[in-house]
Amino acid sequence: MIALLLRRAVHTLVVVAAVATLVFVLIHAAPGDPFAASLDNPNVTEEVRARWRASYGLDQPLPVQYGRYLARLAAGDMGWSFSRQQPVSAVLGAALPRTLLLVGLALVLSFAGGGALALAQARRPGRAFDRATGGASLLLLSMPDFWLGLLLLLVFSYWLPIFPVGGMVDAVQYPYLGTGARLLDRAHHIVLPLATLVLVAGAAVARYQRAALLDVLPRDYIRSARAKGVAERDVVGRHALRNSLTPAITLLGTSLPALVGGVVFVEKVFAWPGMGLVAVDAVSSRDYPLVLAVVIVGTLVVAAGNLLADILYLAADPRLRDA
Repeated sequence: MIALLLRRAVHTLVVVAAVATLVFVLIHAAPGDPFAASLDNPNVTEEVRARWRASYGLDQPLPVQYGRYLARLAAGDMGWSFSRQQPVSAVLGAALPRTLLLVGLALVLSFAGGGALALAQARRPGRAFDRATGGASLLLLSMPDFWLGLLLLLVFSYWLPIFPVGGMVDAVQYPYLGTGARLLDRAHHIVLPLATLVLVAGAAVARYQRAALLDVLPRDYIRSARAKGVAERDVVGRHALRNSLTPAITLLGTSLPALVGGVVFVEKVFAWPGMGLVAVDAVSSRDYPLVLAVVIVGTLVVAAGNLLADILYLAADPRLRDA
């Protein structure tokens, strides 16, 4: 286990360094800079823009800028956000917990709901319920996250004004609410973005887990359990499910990167003030330090998901512990 953690730590550092370097080069190679928007302001002279670039070191050659960035990053300084006029660490400190809340809940609910649906489908394969839910899951899996989010907004915020259009809290009433009312207000605002992520990810989990269960059910030990009189619910839920978890664990390792990528669009659609919305705004404003910080944190979250999948593999299959 310790050797696995050490190998993963080394791999993560290499991947983070490679991704950060690539993003650094690409974002600096694109035309313009963080002060390009001031070109439309006739009151800002070229001399003022040159002083701005010099104050942030943007007038230096790219290798010099990269070396300075690495030195600051090694000291724990992620830089200063041009667009938000505050340290990058402060921006991420406020946005990251909101994204982790959204992604964490989506991950738990999608695997719980998708696994339960797969169990129900596998108990009666080919029946009307299996065909109907299978078609619905395929439809949801085919939808882009942002399009499904817009559809939910249209239905449940415009046609049926049940949920708010966006944001994390009610900006007017929230400061005056009590603790319980504040929690309800947050829960009210998170329903639609959470439902968007859960429906898409849960559909994938259901399809993968159903296929894994149907692959296990014809095996000899399952037939033996049925011959002994074990109830079908226990056959599927206890014997078959435990031996079909490997595809689900594999899907867990890929679902977290998919959710991290999908949350960018979902947060933009629902104005959820998390990492995704920060990333979109940072890219549009050419905020170099903030873009790089978001990429690094996102890479670390994906690496953590892969490490979690490896640990679950070891827990699910003891044979791998001695490999």
